[in-house]
Amino acid sequence: MLLPPRRRKKSSTNKTLVAIAIEMLEPRGFGRVRLQRIADDSAICVVPFVQDSIEPGSIVRTDGSAAYRSIKELGYEHQRTVMLGADQPAHVSMAGVHRVAALLQRWILGTHHGAVQPSHLDAYLDEFVFRFNRRSSNFRGLLFYRLMQQSVHTQPYPYRDIVKTSTHA
Repeated sequence: MLLPPRRRKKSSTNKTLVAIAIEMLEPRGFGRVRLQRIADDSAICVVPFVQDSIEPGSIVRTDGSAAYRSIKELGYEHQRTVMLGADQPAHVSMAGVHRVAALLQRWILGTHHGAVQPSHLDAYLDEFVFRFNRRSSNFRGLLFYRLMQQSVHTQPYPYRDIVKTSTHA
Protein backbone atom coordinates (compact mmCIF):
# COMPACT_ATOMS: atom_id res chain seq x y z
CA MET A 1 0.00 0.00 0.00
CA LEU A 2 1.45 3.36 -1.04
CA LEU A 3 0.86 6.33 1.15
CA PRO A 4 0.67 9.80 -0.36
CA PRO A 5 3.80 11.88 0.31
CA ARG A 6 3.56 14.01 3.42
CA ARG A 7 3.63 17.74 2.91
CA ARG A 8 6.61 19.37 4.50
CA LYS A 9 6.45 22.61 6.36
CA LYS A 10 8.05 25.53 4.58
CA SER A 11 10.58 25.78 7.39
CA SER A 12 11.21 23.27 10.13
CA THR A 13 13.96 25.26 11.79
CA ASN A 14 13.94 26.33 15.40
CA LYS A 15 16.12 29.35 14.67
CA THR A 16 14.92 32.88 15.22
CA LEU A 17 14.23 34.86 12.05
CA VAL A 18 15.91 38.24 11.71
CA ALA A 19 15.05 40.67 8.92
CA ILE A 20 18.07 42.46 7.48
CA ALA A 21 18.15 45.69 5.47
CA ILE A 22 21.54 46.93 4.25
CA GLU A 23 22.23 50.16 2.44
CA MET A 24 24.23 49.53 -0.73
CA LEU A 25 26.73 52.25 -1.59
CA GLU A 26 27.75 52.94 -5.17
CA PRO A 27 30.00 52.00 -6.82
CA ARG A 28 30.43 49.37 -4.10
CA GLY A 29 30.33 48.94 -0.35
CA PHE A 30 27.87 48.80 2.50
CA GLY A 31 26.32 51.67 4.39
CA ARG A 32 23.99 51.45 7.35
CA VAL A 33 22.18 48.33 8.45
CA ARG A 34 18.84 47.65 10.15
CA LEU A 35 17.97 44.40 11.93
CA GLN A 36 14.73 43.24 13.49
CA ARG A 37 13.49 39.96 14.85
CA ILE A 38 10.38 38.80 13.01
CA ALA A 39 7.90 36.10 13.91
CA ASP A 40 7.77 34.63 10.40
CA ASP A 41 8.57 35.48 6.79
CA SER A 42 5.05 36.55 5.83
CA ALA A 43 4.05 39.95 4.45
CA ILE A 44 2.46 40.80 7.80
CA CYS A 45 5.92 40.76 9.41
CA VAL A 46 8.19 41.74 6.51
CA VAL A 47 6.35 44.76 5.06
CA PRO A 48 6.27 46.77 8.34
CA PHE A 49 10.02 46.14 8.67
CA VAL A 50 10.57 47.53 5.18
CA GLN A 51 8.41 50.57 5.95
CA ASP A 52 10.23 51.25 9.23
CA SER A 53 13.72 50.75 7.78
CA ILE A 54 13.68 52.04 4.22
CA GLU A 55 12.65 55.41 2.83
CA PRO A 56 9.87 55.27 0.21
CA GLY A 57 11.23 55.84 -3.29
CA SER A 58 14.30 53.69 -2.56
CA ILE A 59 15.26 50.66 -4.60
CA VAL A 60 14.56 47.53 -2.59
CA ARG A 61 16.28 44.35 -3.76
CA THR A 62 14.73 41.19 -2.37
CA ASP A 63 14.66 37.47 -2.90
CA GLY A 64 11.73 35.86 -4.67
CA SER A 65 9.48 35.71 -1.62
CA ALA A 66 5.83 36.58 -2.18
CA ALA A 67 5.91 38.54 1.09
CA TYR A 68 7.34 41.54 -0.77
CA ARG A 69 4.65 41.74 -3.48
CA SER A 70 2.92 44.80 -2.01
CA ILE A 71 5.97 47.02 -1.46
CA LYS A 72 5.83 48.47 -4.97
CA GLU A 73 2.35 49.79 -4.17
CA LEU A 74 3.82 51.44 -1.05
CA GLY A 75 6.18 53.62 -3.08
CA TYR A 76 9.32 51.49 -3.35
CA GLU A 77 11.11 50.45 -6.51
CA HIS A 78 11.22 46.66 -6.18
CA GLN A 79 13.90 44.53 -7.80
CA ARG A 80 13.15 40.88 -7.18
CA THR A 81 15.70 38.07 -7.60
CA VAL A 82 14.35 34.53 -7.46
CA MET A 83 17.08 32.43 -5.84
CA LEU A 84 15.77 28.99 -6.76
CA GLY A 85 17.51 27.92 -9.96
CA ALA A 86 19.29 31.26 -10.38
CA ASP A 87 22.61 31.49 -12.24
CA GLN A 88 24.27 33.26 -9.30
CA PRO A 89 24.29 31.82 -5.79
CA ALA A 90 22.47 33.83 -3.12
CA HIS A 91 25.69 34.96 -1.44
CA VAL A 92 26.66 36.69 -4.70
CA SER A 93 23.32 38.25 -5.67
CA MET A 94 22.49 39.29 -2.08
CA ALA A 95 26.06 39.89 -0.90
CA GLY A 96 25.23 42.60 1.65
CA VAL A 97 22.59 40.59 3.45
CA HIS A 98 24.78 37.49 3.56
CA ARG A 99 27.80 39.47 4.77
CA VAL A 100 25.82 41.10 7.59
CA ALA A 101 24.23 37.78 8.58
CA ALA A 102 27.67 36.13 8.73
CA LEU A 103 29.14 39.04 10.75
CA LEU A 104 26.19 38.93 13.16
CA GLN A 105 26.53 35.16 13.67
CA ARG A 106 30.29 35.44 14.14
CA TRP A 107 29.86 38.34 16.60
CA ILE A 108 27.31 36.37 18.67
CA LEU A 109 29.49 33.25 18.67
CA GLY A 110 32.74 35.11 19.32
CA THR A 111 31.77 37.89 21.71
CA HIS A 112 28.88 36.21 23.47
CA HIS A 113 29.96 32.57 23.00
CA GLY A 114 26.58 31.84 21.42
CA ALA A 115 24.85 32.38 24.77
CA VAL A 116 22.29 34.94 23.62
CA GLN A 117 18.94 34.30 25.26
CA PRO A 118 15.94 34.76 22.93
CA SER A 119 14.39 37.22 25.39
CA HIS A 120 17.49 39.43 25.06
CA LEU A 121 17.98 39.10 21.30
CA ASP A 122 16.46 42.50 20.46
CA ALA A 123 18.99 44.27 22.71
CA TYR A 124 21.87 42.36 21.10
CA LEU A 125 20.60 43.23 17.62
CA ASP A 126 20.42 46.91 18.63
CA GLU A 127 24.02 46.76 19.89
CA PHE A 128 25.23 45.12 16.68
CA VAL A 129 23.46 47.77 14.58
CA PHE A 130 24.97 50.55 16.73
CA ARG A 131 28.48 49.14 16.31
CA PHE A 132 28.12 48.30 12.61
CA ASN A 133 26.71 51.70 11.66
CA ARG A 134 29.60 53.44 13.40
CA ARG A 135 32.38 51.14 12.19
CA SER A 136 34.02 53.76 9.97
CA SER A 137 33.33 56.85 12.06
CA ASN A 138 36.03 59.49 11.74
CA PHE A 139 35.23 60.63 15.27
CA ARG A 140 35.63 57.45 17.29
CA GLY A 141 35.88 59.47 20.49
CA LEU A 142 32.33 60.71 19.96
CA LEU A 143 30.88 57.19 20.22
CA PHE A 144 30.94 57.21 24.01
CA TYR A 145 29.62 60.77 24.02
CA ARG A 146 26.71 59.79 21.71
CA LEU A 147 25.95 56.75 23.85
CA MET A 148 25.79 58.91 26.97
CA GLN A 149 23.69 61.49 25.12
CA GLN A 150 21.20 58.79 24.09
CA SER A 151 21.04 57.38 27.60
CA VAL A 152 20.16 60.82 29.02
CA HIS A 153 17.40 61.41 26.44
CA THR A 154 15.93 57.91 26.66
CA GLN A 155 13.36 56.88 29.25
CA PRO A 156 14.61 54.37 31.85
CA TYR A 157 14.18 50.73 30.90
CA PRO A 158 13.85 48.66 34.10
CA TYR A 159 15.60 45.31 34.32
CA ARG A 160 12.28 43.49 34.77
CA ASP A 161 11.26 44.76 31.31
CA ILE A 162 14.56 43.62 29.81
CA VAL A 163 14.23 40.05 31.07
CA LYS A 164 10.49 39.53 30.62
CA THR A 165 9.46 36.98 28.05
CA SER A 166 9.15 38.55 24.62
CA THR A 167 6.03 38.21 22.49
CA HIS A 168 8.21 37.67 19.37
CA ALA A 169 9.73 34.37 20.43
